[in-house]
Amino acid sequence: MAEATYDRIGIGYRDIRGPDPRIAARLEAALGDARTVLNVGAGTGSYEPVGRQVTAVEPSEVMIAQRPPGAAPVVRGRAEELPFEDDSFDAAMAIITVHHWDDPGAGIAEMARVARRRVVVLTFDPPPLREHWLVRDYVPGLYDAHVEMVGSIEAVTEALPGARVEPVPMPRLCEDAFWCALWDRPELHLDPGVRRASSGWHRIEAEEAERGLAALRADLESGAWDERYGYLRTTPELDIGLRLVVGHVSGG
Repeated sequence: MAEATYDRIGIGYRDIRGPDPRIAARLEAALGDARTVLNVGAGTGSYEPVGRQVTAVEPSEVMIAQRPPGAAPVVRGRAEELPFEDDSFDAAMAIITVHHWDDPGAGIAEMARVARRRVVVLTFDPPPLREHWLVRDYVPGLYDAHVEMVGSIEAVTEALPGARVEPVPMPRLCEDAFWCALWDRPELHLDPGVRRASSGWHRIEAEEAERGLAALRADLESGAWDERYGYLRTTPELDIGLRLVVGHVSGG
């Protein structure tokens, strides 16, 4: 369950997983003129939009405790059982959280039920991650863990008929430091605090992680990583499978 996951990995989460303004701008545009917004699986509130009336739903007390002063009011609850009436909000959003839900289809159906205009979901379509250098050369189990968690984008779009799917390239020096966003900063993968804030690392065998990280450390020290991938340090953006799904609903 999501609360169990984040009660385990959420310690210090807000220090690592801050909002990236370039991703936030895409979310703001997708929300359009929505005035009231429900943020489902809200965590520490990283991507909650400003200038709108936001209500947050989050199952983990560890994550709720890290919400900053002045953050949107938060209700402890699960996506699959939202404690709101039909058509309570102009829009509902879920940001990099669907893969932690017990039943993503049911959770998105609930979002559509409580939203009058649109549902906005930021999630992953795993295939591009197969070519991520960390997966290909060092820790292949991260891809399998990601597929196991995320499934496919169809799990989201099937629950939102007619939704549009937009690629969201991951920007260089992304401020939201989940593991696949660090494609341009390999050294950060060696930081256990950074790894703790990404659920993928918690789903692979410790032996594989240790072996891959030792190889990465050696390649960084020898310069082998930069010989192969140094160009990524100055690449503006990279498609790692992050997708924005926007579905329009007809509220009452």
